[in-house]
Amino acid sequence: MARKQLQNLTEPMYYVMLSLLKPIHGYGIMKNVDKITKGRVKVGAGTLYALLSRFEKEKIVKKVSSEDGKKIYVLIEKGLEILEDEHARLKLLVEDGNLLLGEISYEEEN
Repeated sequence: MARKQLQNLTEPMYYVMLSLLKPIHGYGIMKNVDKITKGRVKVGAGTLYALLSRFEKEKIVKKVSSEDGKKIYVLIEKGLEILEDEHARLKLLVEDGNLLLGEISYEEEN
């Protein structure tokens, strides 16, 4: 069975895609990821531009304009679907963890 495109995103991929929900340029994405994660996830320029290039090739984002030499990108429909799928997958992971960690805590008390 063929692997679904970008089935499991890395943390930088996930946060870059979240940042691309609205049109934004590369430096803005780096600052946004830093802000959203309170500095926990850093996305360097090399990683970011490699991701943007990949996302553009795979028709996940599109360049909407260039302002003062800054390329503005935005997530498009296919990218939004991938992001929503990943968000749902992560929620299931957390629910499973909550369930099992809750059972362990309960069992330890008895």
